[in-house]
Amino acid sequence: MKRLLAIRTLRGRLALMTLVTSALWIAVLTAAFNLALDKRLQAQADDVLRTRAEAVAATVEARPDGKLIVREPAEDQGLDSGVWIYQGTRVIEAPPSSPAGLQKQADRLAGHRGVFADSAGPGAWRLYAFPVEATGGKAQAGTVVTSVSLDPYRSTADTALVGSIVLAILLLATVYLLTRLVVRRALRPVAAMSAQAAQWSEVGAPERFGSQARPAELASFAANLDALLDILAAVLRNEQQQAAELSHELRTPLARITAETDWLTRRPRSADEQGASHAAIASAAATMQQICDSLLSEARTRGSQVPGRCRFPDVADRLAQQSAAEYPGAPAVKVEGEAVSVGVSESVTERILVPLLDNARRYAVHAITIECTAEAGRARVYVSDDGPGVPEQFRASLFEPGRRAHPEDGHDGAGLGLALARRLARAAGGDIVLADAGPGSRFAVTLPVG
Repeated sequence: MKRLLAIRTLRGRLALMTLVTSALWIAVLTAAFNLALDKRLQAQADDVLRTRAEAVAATVEARPDGKLIVREPAEDQGLDSGVWIYQGTRVIEAPPSSPAGLQKQADRLAGHRGVFADSAGPGAWRLYAFPVEATGGKAQAGTVVTSVSLDPYRSTADTALVGSIVLAILLLATVYLLTRLVVRRALRPVAAMSAQAAQWSEVGAPERFGSQARPAELASFAANLDALLDILAAVLRNEQQQAAELSHELRTPLARITAETDWLTRRPRSADEQGASHAAIASAAATMQQICDSLLSEARTRGSQVPGRCRFPDVADRLAQQSAAEYPGAPAVKVEGEAVSVGVSESVTERILVPLLDNARRYAVHAITIECTAEAGRARVYVSDDGPGVPEQFRASLFEPGRRAHPEDGHDGAGLGLALARRLARAAGGDIVLADAGPGSRFAVTLPVG
């Protein structure tokens, strides 16, 4: 089994497995054939002994006084060879010559009826005792013992054994070679499909194997490869989109840092001017860090197998206090709703809600509300404001990267906050939608319950 597992090719393993299975079956069939042949040859030898004994017994006459008279037919050399005739235990006729020890074995059979025995001396002989009935058939007057050499029969059996072994070896070699040939031809389309799939996956080609006529196994293999290629293509598109969005969003703060650095180095500035430039550079750098953290969180959340956990309204209260501390002039954030455990980590939950709160704070007039409810095994968080709401013509592209409803409002972002928040929510197993129309905007964040 270790050698079987050491074979790395599927063709080799299948061929070896077929060889082992065939060897077991052929060994069983060869053994059964030779056993059956051996029994058949022994039965033939017994038939010869019995027939000769009956023929010899027909030439023996038992008198009323118990004496046996042997009538000698013409040309009885065939009957006399290997034949003993006993009256009681006394031999009255014996073959001219017999192997050593065969006479004693024949003597032991005198007086028996219908008994077979094998000689214990050199050579292989089989003997048979046939009774000679007395007149009236009430007693056994004598015994005819016949013998036959088993050497011809055993020679036939040995020849058959050697022939069957040679035939089995040739058959196994043929089975092994044919199995390797058939498996190689059967796997050739699989190897071609695998190579084609690898080539397509490297370049992101849109080609697929499709549902053209193939054997059932290859059709299933092609379908699975197509599904895998679709997943790889989706991952590639996602990575490309993420890189494009990252570069797009980072362009604005990076341009601001470059401009402020240029402005500082061109001529001497006052302390206030330098402080303002440093603050602008720090703000742009913080924005860049927030963007990078959001995208990295989305990537880690999408690939994570173990979700985090946090509890509402604890996260919402902390965000409300943070908003009040950082933006003292902005409308206060009010937290409402049930206490719900969410199956997402605190950091990811915060990164989902912060862009929504920034958006609400930008347009709110008097109030911002965070409300949490549990609905059918899902946690739903609503972020609302009492601002002008989302323009009708902008709702279809609300979550598209780089889109802003009011580009002239003085906000220096690039319109990626809502897009990143939705991507992060979906990576965590939830979603973000615009809940309903009307005065102000109301976003619904759906997250799994922890």
